Amino acid sequence: MKKNVLITGGAGFIGSNLALKLLENGCNVTVLDNLSPQIHGDDPELSPLYMSIKGKVRFIRGTVESREDWENSLIDIDTVVHLAAETGTGQSMYQIQRYSDVNIRASAIFLDLIANKEYNITKMIIASSRSIYGEGKYRCSEHGIVYPNARVDLDMDSGDFNVKCPICSVDVELLATDEESKIHPSSIYGVTKQVQEQMFMITGQSAGIPTVSLRFQNVYGAGQSLSNPYTGILSIFSTRIKNDNDINIFEDGLESRDFVYIDDVVDSIVLSISRDEANYQIFNVGSGVCTSVMTVANSLKNIYNSNSEIKISENYRIGDIRHNVADLELIKSKLGFVPKVDFATGLEKFTSWVNQQEVQADLYESSIAEMKAKGLYK
Repeated sequence: MKKNVLITGGAGFIGSNLALKLLENGCNVTVLDNLSPQIHGDDPELSPLYMSIKGKVRFIRGTVESREDWENSLIDIDTVVHLAAETGTGQSMYQIQRYSDVNIRASAIFLDLIANKEYNITKMIIASSRSIYGEGKYRCSEHGIVYPNARVDLDMDSGDFNVKCPICSVDVELLATDEESKIHPSSIYGVTKQVQEQMFMITGQSAGIPTVSLRFQNVYGAGQSLSNPYTGILSIFSTRIKNDNDINIFEDGLESRDFVYIDDVVDSIVLSISRDEANYQIFNVGSGVCTSVMTVANSLKNIYNSNSEIKISENYRIGDIRHNVADLELIKSKLGFVPKVDFATGLEKFTSWVNQQEVQADLYESSIAEMKAKGLYK
C-alpha cells in the first residue's frame, strides 16, 4: 500500500499508532501536530507518543487552525487522515469556542483549500465519534424503536439515571446503535463532530474525493495519555489508583461504554484507506460489546492489586450519556472488519504497559473543580 499520507494529530494516541502501522505498510507519512501539553506534557521529548514517531515521519509542529500549516503539510500528499481535534465531553461544555475553533473552523480551512486549489488528494478519512448519536438507539415496550433525548436533572437528582422513552417516559431497553440511527448529540463535543463529519462528506462528494467517516467508540490501549484528566476512563482510573487515590464512580456505576482497543481502531483506518468499498461510507468502529464503568473500576483495582476504594457517588456530568454499544454489521459486511482484541485481553495489554510507566500527576480533582465551577458536575 504505497501512499503519501498526512495524519493530523499524528503524534497523539491514535495517530502515532496509525503512523507506525502505515510505515510498516510502506507508506510515506507526514504528521501535523501541535504537541498539546494536555496530551504530551510540558516537554514533548518525554512523551512516549511523540518519541515513538520522532525521526520516522516528516513531522510538522503546527496547528490545524493555521492555513499556512495546512498548505505546508499537504505537499505531495494523496491521503489525508484527519484526527486532530479537541476531545472530551465534559470539557467541551465550557470551552465551547475552543472546541468549535479546532473541530469545525480548522476543518473548514482544510476543506476550503481542497475546494479552491489543485491537490492530488485521492482519499480523506475523518475521525468522527459515537457522541453524535446522543443517547443512541433503544426499544420502548409501547412505542418500539426510539431515540431518547438527553436525560433530565430532575430524574438524575433523585437517583434515577435510566434512559426514558421520549414519548411515554418509561424506561427503555438498550439496542446496538447503527449508522442509520438518529443524529442528536447531547454535548458540544458531539455537535462539533457531527458538523465536522458532514462537512467532510459533503465536500468529498462535491470534489469527487472518496471520503470515509469513522465513528469511533471509546478507544483505549497501551500508549494512551495517563496525564489527561478529561478523557479516557481507563487512563483516568489507572492514574488515580497509581497515586493511591480513591475512584469516584459517577451515577450508579451501571452506565456502560463500548471499549475498542487501539489496534482494532488502527486496522479500521487502514482498511478505509486501502479498500474502495469504503468510499463515501460512514462506519461505526467499536467492539460491539458494552462494559459497565463499575466493571472497569473493579477490574483495574484487581489487576493493580490496589487498596483504593471504589465509591459510587451518584454525581453526574451534564452532557454524559448512559450507555453505548455499536452495531458493527455495516463495517463487517463492507470491509470485513472484525474486532480482534476483546476487553479482557485489551485490559491486560493496557495495564501491563501502565505498570512500566512513571506514575503521572493526578489532575482529576482539578478537572472536577472546573466542571463544578461551571455548574456542569452535580
